[in-house]
Amino acid sequence: MMSNKKIAVLGGGSWATAIVSILSTNVDDFVWCMRNESAVQHIKQTQHNPNYLVGVSINTDKVSVSSDFKTTCEHADVIILAIPSAFLHVALGALDLDLSKKIFFSAVKGIIPEYNQIVGEYIQNQYKVPLHQIGVITGPCHAEEVALERLSYLTVACQDNLVAEFMSNQLRCNFIKVITSDDIYGTEYSAVLKNVVAVAAGIAHGLGYGDNFLSVLISNAIREIQRFLDVVHPINRDIKDSAYLGDLLVTAYSKFSRNRTFGTYIGKGYSVRAAQLDMNMIAEGYYAVKSIHEINKEHGVLMPITDAVYHIVYEKTSPRSEFKQLSDQLD
Repeated sequence: MMSNKKIAVLGGGSWATAIVSILSTNVDDFVWCMRNESAVQHIKQTQHNPNYLVGVSINTDKVSVSSDFKTTCEHADVIILAIPSAFLHVALGALDLDLSKKIFFSAVKGIIPEYNQIVGEYIQNQYKVPLHQIGVITGPCHAEEVALERLSYLTVACQDNLVAEFMSNQLRCNFIKVITSDDIYGTEYSAVLKNVVAVAAGIAHGLGYGDNFLSVLISNAIREIQRFLDVVHPINRDIKDSAYLGDLLVTAYSKFSRNRTFGTYIGKGYSVRAAQLDMNMIAEGYYAVKSIHEINKEHGVLMPITDAVYHIVYEKTSPRSEFKQLSDQLD
């Protein structure tokens, strides 16, 4: 019975905190696990995460908070991954557990940099988890707005409709609407690519480009995403759905977007390292653009926006000259 499945959320950041807040509206007993033991103790004592979304109240009558990843995963039936992609391989690799019977939902919106794989592929290949036990939680849903209980929309994707419906029912509440999909590859790749585009939007903002240019950039970006998805996982999908276009728009335009913020630093002349230190948050787009660049060597999809961000971030080309060239390729 799906209704009796034990849920665990892995990760201690803002999105993990937001997911815990959402789940608390429907689930009476689940586990929240993070590496930071001092944060665990602080949450137990004060019912607030000391580092992220500090205003969100955590109902510790419903949520058991732990730093023991192995025990948490051993006893959970459904594991929601909200760990930054750069740290996921190390976190799961240290468990030494058979995870093949677990149900996984990725809320990461990133690529595992060691393998250049989206999280679903990584879980399937590394831990022999069947594809129908892997899902994605995505959509235009900034953690900061969830914390304010502003109406938000999520897409839950899984090839097993019962699993998708189960997770949807755990997340659906008065401020969260949930749509289901079976496009786990497309939704997850799109969630990765929109972070790259958000970095590009931030660079443009940092360089002083205005809304007129940004609108053209985003118009080209959704076509770039569609070209890539049509090659890596060609199925019938509507790229205008909120899991694709909606997520792209909010990440490219919102003041809450850490990827846009990261790009703005770069556009203003900061080094990658200086931007990362000043932000003190993970911008998934930084890791994603390198992986997408490597993946696309096999496919050869026309991706001028992704290429421009890669050249700036990893090859240290001039943002201004790179965007001058990019502007000549957009229409």
